[in-house]
Amino acid sequence: MQANPQHSTSTTTIGTKSVGLIGARGYVGIELLEIIESHPLLDLAYASSRSFDGEPIAKHAKVSFNGKKFEQIDPAQIAENNADIVILALPDAAASPFLAAFDAAGTSPELMLDLSSDHRFDDSWTYGLTEHNRDAIRIASRISNPGCYATAAQLALRPLLDLLSETPHCFGVSGYSGAGTKRTSRNDHRALKNGILPYKLVNHTHEREISHQLGTPVRFSPHVAPFFRGITMTVQAKLNQPVELSQIETLYNSAYSGCDLIEVVGEQMPRVQDIVSRDGAVIGGFSINPNQPDEVVIVCTIDNLRKGAASQAIQNINLAMGCDELMGLSSGREQDGA
Repeated sequence: MQANPQHSTSTTTIGTKSVGLIGARGYVGIELLEIIESHPLLDLAYASSRSFDGEPIAKHAKVSFNGKKFEQIDPAQIAENNADIVILALPDAAASPFLAAFDAAGTSPELMLDLSSDHRFDDSWTYGLTEHNRDAIRIASRISNPGCYATAAQLALRPLLDLLSETPHCFGVSGYSGAGTKRTSRNDHRALKNGILPYKLVNHTHEREISHQLGTPVRFSPHVAPFFRGITMTVQAKLNQPVELSQIETLYNSAYSGCDLIEVVGEQMPRVQDIVSRDGAVIGGFSINPNQPDEVVIVCTIDNLRKGAASQAIQNINLAMGCDELMGLSSGREQDGA
């Protein structure tokens, strides 16, 4: 996998593509709708939601699509609803009936993008960690979007892969929007008030995803906090040699050179409240144990609904379309946090 951006140099020959969004009700679905409306080459074909069926999109999102409404599209109907690109923004295991319907009808769209974990371990789908898998994404027809925690952890860890000597540990804290819209103890802000909730501390799906994609084991401890959106990921790693801060900074600056959505801030500590509503990631908090200079700490922050899901999906769509991956997005260095 490569980190060099190599953006497309011309978009003059690329036409508008229609997009179908299945699972438009969730937090990520709403983010996608807002990005799609502002994208110069994407046109919404439909937004499928059972709960919002018949309601104007403008009632739930900051977009109108000229009065277009949500509609309920079942798997049996999906092949009849034509779209060049289909985004599956569904819970784990819920996409299978739609995929089966496309396959049975022989009418698969040009590009399918799955935001669930269903295909992150399936080598027949392209893994969409944009900054590290651009070449494969450019020629992909089926893309599996990474998980939000997995995105932050891999952005923080990948530049260190060749230096790891032991299993690294990833300590993640997410806003409660990461638990979805269905009410549970992990997204009830009243229950979370004044505290932090550890959960599924062994064999988490994202732990397995990170380990699988990196080709090396990791340990991951997820937590949810009483803020709505954003992730802070602290990675502790033991290396096979002593290092200095200047070496770590050079390594990360080189790895993400030209990656406009990745900001490397060195020793400065990224703050999750500064990443809210931004499309990129901030990597910093670089620390080295003075008594054990082969022990390092890296911190990465992302918005779980943007770079952790919707923005990365749009990056991947842009690359697969053959246009600049930032089209419809704002630079991580330029976009204001909300």
